[in-house]
Amino acid sequence: MNALPSPAVLAPRRDAAAVGERIDAAELRPDVVRSIYGQASPALWAYLLGGVLLVAIFAGVAPRAQLVAWSASFALVWLARWGIVRWYARTPHARRNAEASAWLARWCAGALAAAAVWGLAAWLFYGLGRTAQQATVMLLIYSYCVGAIQLLAWTYRVFIGFLSLCFVPLIARVLLSGDADRIALTVLLIVSYMMALALAWTYRRVFERAIVLKVRNERLAAQLKVEKQIADEARQVAETANRAKTQFFAAASHDLRQPLHAMGLFAEALRAKLSAPQPGGSGGGNAEVLHLVGSIDASVDALEGLFGELLDITKIDTGGVEPRPVDFSLRELFRRLALQYEPTAFEKGLALRFRGHHRHVFGDPVLVDRIVRNLVSNAIRYTRDGGILVGARVRAGRVLIQVWDTGVGIPKAEQPRVFDEFYQVQGGGADAPLDAHQAKGLGLGLAIVRRLALLTDAPLSLASEPGRGTVFTVSLPQGKPPPPSLAPAPIAAKPVLGLTLEHRRIVVVEDEAAVREGLSLLLTGWGAAVQSFETAARLEAWLAGPAATKPDLAIVDYRLPEGRTGLDALAALRAAFAAPPVPAIVVTGSTIGGHEDEAAAHDFHLLIKPVAPTKLRAMIAFKLGLK
Repeated sequence: MNALPSPAVLAPRRDAAAVGERIDAAELRPDVVRSIYGQASPALWAYLLGGVLLVAIFAGVAPRAQLVAWSASFALVWLARWGIVRWYARTPHARRNAEASAWLARWCAGALAAAAVWGLAAWLFYGLGRTAQQATVMLLIYSYCVGAIQLLAWTYRVFIGFLSLCFVPLIARVLLSGDADRIALTVLLIVSYMMALALAWTYRRVFERAIVLKVRNERLAAQLKVEKQIADEARQVAETANRAKTQFFAAASHDLRQPLHAMGLFAEALRAKLSAPQPGGSGGGNAEVLHLVGSIDASVDALEGLFGELLDITKIDTGGVEPRPVDFSLRELFRRLALQYEPTAFEKGLALRFRGHHRHVFGDPVLVDRIVRNLVSNAIRYTRDGGILVGARVRAGRVLIQVWDTGVGIPKAEQPRVFDEFYQVQGGGADAPLDAHQAKGLGLGLAIVRRLALLTDAPLSLASEPGRGTVFTVSLPQGKPPPPSLAPAPIAAKPVLGLTLEHRRIVVVEDEAAVREGLSLLLTGWGAAVQSFETAARLEAWLAGPAATKPDLAIVDYRLPEGRTGLDALAALRAAFAAPPVPAIVVTGSTIGGHEDEAAAHDFHLLIKPVAPTKLRAMIAFKLGLK
């Protein structure tokens, strides 16, 4: 018995519901079997009700022996089919699917046996009793056949056999009955037979499409599950790679900043010695050597900028930057920018001006500082003469922070690309090569600006004309000024260029020998008495001895050998001496971590390597309260 149509019959047809890959019949069979056995119990109870009704109608009409024999065969078939249904219900799901063909064959065999029993009823009972009883036989058989369509239509050849077993005995019995209207009834039964076949064929096609779509959806769901798992694994690999990249840049930055830090310290110590009056009242040292020392400082600053750009863009891409917007004034931002960039602008003969100090914006002060800082640095780099104007003005409830320059400008064709990584505008044409300042960058400054602007939801725009200059505009929400009582009082700048540390004792804890030596030389040159240690353990040993005296200041590296940190050294130093606590500066080559929170918790100021000697000198003056 062929329980299911061939694979070609069950292949998806070319309609909106089933266009695409062909599905084998064996793949559909478990779903067909589940559908059949899901409806089996109600169908069997209806089948039992029909049998009981037939026996009740012919109880006083049909010969007792015939009625008992038919009832016994009916009961035997019904119990067998009910047992198969219960057997299926108790079988594990996986086994049902594996044995789908066998379960389908059992159901079809039971259906054919039941059809034979109903065909026997037509042959035995049609000619007995009155017209109403004969009509009941025909009606029960036809109803049973129609009800079987939804259970047998997808096994179409089995349904033809089922229908024939029910109708052929009935048609033959009607023809042999001798009734006057037997021909009309026979034609009516044949038409009913053909209608049932047509209805089953239509139902089969509809159900077939539904099963095909279900299987295809299950396939797609399984495929999507696999693809999602692959995507999740790829995402995890990418996140791991991003974290590894960030950690690599952080470690590389830390390790490379160490020699740069030492180089800057040695260069400043050398400058101090060359600038010092020589014996006999002669002036400072060789001017050419001083120029070389200045070049070393400039190179150190350039490398520091490159490391900062690489690390910044890595942190942004890996989600390591989270905006924390607040209301703040642009006055302090502009003051910091002026302190940092006025000397560079002056060196190139440029004027750097600021307007709109009194404006307030709502944003992350650190990220806004980084955005404007990069724009100002970029403007100075690409401006040969004239000046740079940094201004802030209000438009439609937002503050526009603009950086104007009179630089080389950006051709219109290149403007969409200036925010790409590692792209630099070759301003001024082919006959105007980049100057020393322009050649320093990697082309990451504006890429960082764009990323930070997107991160802080601050629209960024650009307008430029070659040969006349460029203006970058960052739009931020207007902020609220603080209450007058909370406004910070201006802090007078402290002159530190002539800093002297005579009679000052400074403890240095630094594991890098070159950095420790350079820092000791620099501090000694400024007049300080320096006690240096390479580990926290050496410091603790010194503190336990009789020669230990309270220092005026501690300068400690954050990362120390033996798994210790500068916080351990600072804690030991402060525990050894009475209050007030020893002022401290912690220096680190790492820019990733919560060092700012630690600085607030442990009362120290943080400097990032490589530290410019001028910045170090200003920080020492601040910590010691020198005027």
